[in-house]
Amino acid sequence: MTTNSQSSLGDRLLRPSGIRSLQLGDIKVTYVPDGVVRLSPRGWLPTSTEEEWAAYSAYLDDSGYFVAGMGGLLVEHGDRALLIDAGFGPQSFPAGEDGPIGAISGGTLLDSLAEIGRAPADIEAVAVTHLHIDHIGWLYQPAPGTEQLPFAHADYLVSEEEWTHRDLLEEHGISKEMTTILEPRIRTVADGEEIFPGVRVALSQGHTAGHASYVISGGGRRLIAFGDAMHTPVQVSHPEWSAVVDHDAERSAVHRRRLVEELSEPGTIGFGIHFADVAFGRARFDGTGNPAAWEPVDE
Repeated sequence: MTTNSQSSLGDRLLRPSGIRSLQLGDIKVTYVPDGVVRLSPRGWLPTSTEEEWAAYSAYLDDSGYFVAGMGGLLVEHGDRALLIDAGFGPQSFPAGEDGPIGAISGGTLLDSLAEIGRAPADIEAVAVTHLHIDHIGWLYQPAPGTEQLPFAHADYLVSEEEWTHRDLLEEHGISKEMTTILEPRIRTVADGEEIFPGVRVALSQGHTAGHASYVISGGGRRLIAFGDAMHTPVQVSHPEWSAVVDHDAERSAVHRRRLVEELSEPGTIGFGIHFADVAFGRARFDGTGNPAAWEPVDE
């Protein structure tokens, strides 16, 4: 049986997010959409079961997939601007016959930035959670109709561990040609380093060898942009479910359990870049011993 709160959340998880913003004191954070990918729940999270997913049927579309958004998080402090992740880029692919990934449609990130009055030239650096294609799309592909990389003027900030182990990403479609394009602009960063006013690196390895989260603090609150530590709010309730593409499934699950606890702390908000129309939220325990649930935060 689906509760009203589950049904409401399910409605929002079936549609991609529009532009959404939160204010953290002097810092403004804005989700800038770039597109949508549909993922097979059992294919993407292979340790889950059909019986377990039956409780989350409201979160799945008519094809039995869950909707995962793609894009970036714009962080603004005064006139300065940082972008966390750079979407899938100007490309789209139809659904394959097999495998965990359905149709992918990208390419709206530059339009999203323009809608909020920002141009690529305004971005002083792009901080990358990890080097998967749906997070670096606009860093290695030129803007349509040009030969210019839109963020060529900016530093690409990547954890030192992620860059050192970039060869491990070839099985996920990150070719040497791609990393060659990225390399002149790469600046490696370390765990705990402040990369922008109020923004620090927090290593969260597991999904990839050097996966990084970014913790943004301001106005008495903190926001954790946790990248691909989780791909769906269902993992808030089931942190033991690792994605098929996780480099180290066990380590990823350990980090996810810790992350859910952090996201339940007062004054802490999470940003799930793939969380459809509920990208901002917190983990909520009901006090009865039940698993945590994702509670959207809209202001």
